[in-house]
Amino acid sequence: MVELEDLPSVGEKTAEKLRDAGFADMMRLATATPKELSVKAEIGEGVAEKVIEAARKAENIDFETAFDVLERRKEVGHISVGSKGFNDLIAGGIETQAITEVFGEFGSGKSQISHELAVTVQLPVEQGGLGGECVFIDTENTFRPERVEQIANGFELDVQEVLQKIHVARAFNSSHQILMVDKINELIQSGTNVKLVIVDSLMAHFRAEYVGRESLAVRQQKLNQHLHSLQQIANTYNVAVFITNQVQAKPDSFFGSPTKAIGGHVLGHASTYRIWLKKGLAGKRIARLVDSPHLPEGECVFKITNDGIVD
Repeated sequence: MVELEDLPSVGEKTAEKLRDAGFADMMRLATATPKELSVKAEIGEGVAEKVIEAARKAENIDFETAFDVLERRKEVGHISVGSKGFNDLIAGGIETQAITEVFGEFGSGKSQISHELAVTVQLPVEQGGLGGECVFIDTENTFRPERVEQIANGFELDVQEVLQKIHVARAFNSSHQILMVDKINELIQSGTNVKLVIVDSLMAHFRAEYVGRESLAVRQQKLNQHLHSLQQIANTYNVAVFITNQVQAKPDSFFGSPTKAIGGHVLGHASTYRIWLKKGLAGKRIARLVDSPHLPEGECVFKITNDGIVD
């Protein structure tokens, strides 16, 4: 295993700066940009370029065959949503090494699924989990430990143990939200077995802080960097990223849905899976898969109970 100090141009002080900035992992370092590394680790861009180049050589980053990719994808895990129909819709559950986005109106079940996943990720693999811990970034004050307690009781789990494996951060603005995502690297590198990152909801602060067309370009650029950080965590550590998103009205829509997800093309392209949640009759919810790299569009019906998500 190559250590930071083994790389050329990296002395003891530089290695310490890199670790403090969350770049202890060699793959994380190899996939960084010189600008990002320079700003976060407070080193010159010239030094950053040399460090990244050395890390890429150490990791032997090069082209690989489609067969190699297929073999690597056997490491991908899935986290159960609780409903068999929902799991089948997305080929087994929320996938690691990917960003899964759910969007819908208030009360459609976005935060309920977030709480469910925070518990099910802790289950053994044979029960639909990954035996790991969860990071929950709460931007709208929606996280409720009482709800986690109900779901944990439904699975007959030790409530205190479940709660201790959920690491919650209340983000008060978009900059704070971005900072907490950067801190996930430190948490994982300290030995915490994080297998799921939840951001509920992704766009709330961006929507409130960047108002008007003149600020749209800045917002989208900042959002793009934020999403790249999340995808990098997913790829580097084989982690599932689950984000919830708000919707806005489409007054000019005469056919189809009268609402659409916010975040524009930046978020649309960054999300590996996009799922639209709708309210149904008699307390039912409808999940529609609207975008996926390899799965067909489809729908499933589920229900939210005291014990969590069920068919």
